[in-house]
Amino acid sequence: MYAMIRADIIAGRHPAGGHLREEQLAEAIGVSRTPVREALRRLAAEGLIKFVPNHGAFVNSWSADDLRKIFDLRALLESTAAGQAAPRMTPQAIDRLRELAAGMVELADHRAEGYLERISDLNRAFHDIIMKTADNERLSGSVVRTIEFPIVHRTFQRYRPADLRRSLNHHWELIDAFEARDAEWASAVMRAHVLAAKHVMLSRSPSAGEGDAAAAPRPPARRVKRPTGRL
Repeated sequence: MYAMIRADIIAGRHPAGGHLREEQLAEAIGVSRTPVREALRRLAAEGLIKFVPNHGAFVNSWSADDLRKIFDLRALLESTAAGQAAPRMTPQAIDRLRELAAGMVELADHRAEGYLERISDLNRAFHDIIMKTADNERLSGSVVRTIEFPIVHRTFQRYRPADLRRSLNHHWELIDAFEARDAEWASAVMRAHVLAAKHVMLSRSPSAGEGDAAAAPRPPARRVKRPTGRL
């Protein structure tokens, strides 16, 4: 119950400011109102919704200042994770990062229906590998709580072609840094990656960028060829 409602909020099926009525949620899911009420309490504790006296539960919205703080925290946490991951990154993990990066470029090139959502999925997998390789459970938990705010989850929906191009190119540079096992380089690229996303989010209205045709450059051939024997 909790997971279902949470997933719908993260995905934007319950928009910011939307009223979450217990009876409607219970009827839609096919349960009593008691588990719905408990799920809403948990979501309120996470900051995803808020209770308004005499009116019920509403999906939280975030101000520009909230957004700035969220992305600044992401920049700190994820750059730390990238730096910690760099000396631990295995050839197999780097190979998988290449596959994911190339997949995102291919999706951006063809721009089929739903391509931004699919890029978002691959991007999440890319960052998950970095976080797993960093092998820092406390840091990982903090990152997960930060990136799952609905407004962060839908970052790609606000990207213009140049924004997406820059973001995908950051992925290739991160891979280069991991290959070099250079923690400072990896950390710096990740920080730039997140801060660039912050400025996109702060400079666009919620509806801006949705449906934009985003063409990204193909990566250099050396980056998309099959791994060499040393990998």
